[in-house]
Amino acid sequence: MFTKKRKLGRTIDQLKVGDDFVVEKQIEDKDILLFLGFTNDANPIYLQHDYASRTPFHKPIVPNIMLNGFVSSVISMNLPGPGSAILEQHLSFPKPMYHYGTLRLVVTITEVEVKEHKVHVAISGKDEYDETVMTGSLIVSPPYSWKPMTHDSGTFENF
Repeated sequence: MFTKKRKLGRTIDQLKVGDDFVVEKQIEDKDILLFLGFTNDANPIYLQHDYASRTPFHKPIVPNIMLNGFVSSVISMNLPGPGSAILEQHLSFPKPMYHYGTLRLVVTITEVEVKEHKVHVAISGKDEYDETVMTGSLIVSPPYSWKPMTHDSGTFENF
């Protein structure tokens, strides 16, 4: 288990300015309910149509932190990928994302700092009407190359 290599994302030397990843995610009620149940959040603006209809939003919205979770997932699984860690983030949500909407998320590398082992990433999220629902920037530590755990490969094979 300890010596088995897992697939890593792209390391700092494999990344360049302009690299991007695009994903679309349709947001269903089940996704929202699972998220709200996990976080124990019962804000009526996310769930109750009768309450939300009396607000400027007019209908329930997707929690912004849930959208942030989609960003985190793209960083962790796609660009740079497994082994990455978000060090800093700045996000804004100019318009709400609504239930049953489709989020189109674009993640683009804007700067690579090899010496500091950091990449700067721009975030753009739009709904199915091409309206911006999320913008921002992140500083990410991409995965480090594999290094042997010990000098003797296979020491922990039967652990």
